Amino acid sequence: MLLAVGFVVGTIIISGFLGPKRHSKNKDKNFECGIESIGNARIPFSVKYFLVAILFVLFDVEVIFLYPWAVNFKDLGMDGMVKMIIFMSLLLVGFFYIIKKKALEWE
Repeated sequence: MLLAVGFVVGTIIISGFLGPKRHSKNKDKNFECGIESIGNARIPFSVKYFLVAILFVLFDVEVIFLYPWAVNFKDLGMDGMVKMIIFMSLLLVGFFYIIKKKALEWE
């Protein structure tokens, strides 16, 4: 462990001393995907954007739970099936709640 950490730290320090140091106004500018940075970076985003992103992550995580269940479907038996039906019904209730609150509708 000490050898690995020492190698990483040593490599970073040595590359900092041996690497080229060419500074210019153009080279030291911020670079973001080839787009020139103009104006204020703190433009407010709509809360709907973040809400949809959070809901996507929330419902995308359910796939993480579905995959192991599907792989072990035969081993889990009826008990696993009942638990998955309860899990999916809770997700479905949450999904209908989101639709009722019109969280996915853009204005």
